[in-house]
Amino acid sequence: MNLNKTSLWRAGWLLVFVLVMLGCFVASILFGTTRYDLATAWASIFHYDETVNEQIILRTTRLPRACIASAVGASLAIAGALMQTLTRNPLASPSVLGVNAGASFFVVLAAVTFSVSSLQVLMWIAFIGAAVGAVTVYMLGSIGRDGLTPLKIVLAGSAMTALFASFTQAVLVLNQQGIGTVLFWLTGTVAGRSPDFLITVLPYLAIAWVGAWLLSKDMNLLQMGEEAAKGLGQKTVFIKSIAGIFIVVLAGCSVSVAGPIGFIGIVIPHMSRFFGGLDHRWAIPYCGVLGAILLMVADIGARFIAIPEEMPVGVMTAVIGVPFFIYIARKGLAKS
Repeated sequence: MNLNKTSLWRAGWLLVFVLVMLGCFVASILFGTTRYDLATAWASIFHYDETVNEQIILRTTRLPRACIASAVGASLAIAGALMQTLTRNPLASPSVLGVNAGASFFVVLAAVTFSVSSLQVLMWIAFIGAAVGAVTVYMLGSIGRDGLTPLKIVLAGSAMTALFASFTQAVLVLNQQGIGTVLFWLTGTVAGRSPDFLITVLPYLAIAWVGAWLLSKDMNLLQMGEEAAKGLGQKTVFIKSIAGIFIVVLAGCSVSVAGPIGFIGIVIPHMSRFFGGLDHRWAIPYCGVLGAILLMVADIGARFIAIPEEMPVGVMTAVIGVPFFIYIARKGLAKS
């Protein structure tokens, strides 16, 4: 298959997945405990009438939920792809490298110890915690003469994840009355989130999405190995720093809005490379589209597991992701 045919094949599949994503977006608006027809959904978006209850629900609940799920899914997947290239580890993701754990600890500490109840404030606290976790792991993984290595950053991530998790449990044990305050967030969910949540972080996410794609050529060089990249004239420290900033923004904003949703950052990059190859110019767009699809599908499924209640979407992504995680881990061990 020559280059032109390969590009056409990749573009064709990307278009197919974009159409699937749009279908999932519509399904996310229409389906749930209560189902709505397409005409009502169309009217709620383009001919909104505040006196019609169905339109109010669709406009203020279902539509923001679909938008948040697609944005968070895309962001976590892109962050995972950058992490796996940066660390040269196929199991790297925000949940593995301390981002989720850092955000969780900061939110629990603020809500339980300092009685912070504003969801808007908790969102920013979660973002700060995610950033602290990611930066701490990066710094710990860079200590030593050989600098940042895949093994060191994974060990640092595992250690910080365990540390933050222990701190979180300690805070909850010392103040059990505050568990209910943060339980909705700790499970990972896109339900009940205000549109203001997404509006607040969307500019940062959009910049990181575009920035990650613009960094594609540099990431292609970096995945060849640091020595090879340096030999081709790349300033690897600068590129790693920029990629690290994008990871913090993408993962931090996502975790701050939807809570610690795992496995998307592991599963989707591998699927994206299957369709888009190792070229990040294709892999990044595939990650964005497939990540959005996976989280929307998981969210739709979560609505029907325990009707009339809903399963947290974080549980659904874990059900999907754990078998894949085990497969990748076994495959990696087999190669080693």
